[in-house]
Amino acid sequence: MKDKIRNFTENEWFNVISRFADKLGVRVVKLRLIFIYLSFATFGLTFIGYFIMLFFFWVKDCLVVKRKSVFDL
Repeated sequence: MKDKIRNFTENEWFNVISRFADKLGVRVVKLRLIFIYLSFATFGLTFIGYFIMLFFFWVKDCLVVKRKSVFDL
């Protein structure tokens, strides 16, 4: 039973890139490298976007002066 499950998962889940490379006619190693590079690039872009939004919120807080509420009098 374990061998059936292991063989099924290896054939269906872990061979996705190799099957995709076969359909495109590209070497599997190159396609895996591209996938890894794109994964790191998208991960880095999320941090860059986060820091850009953080900077704009910091600038907004510096420029916008909060007025006292009517109820604070």
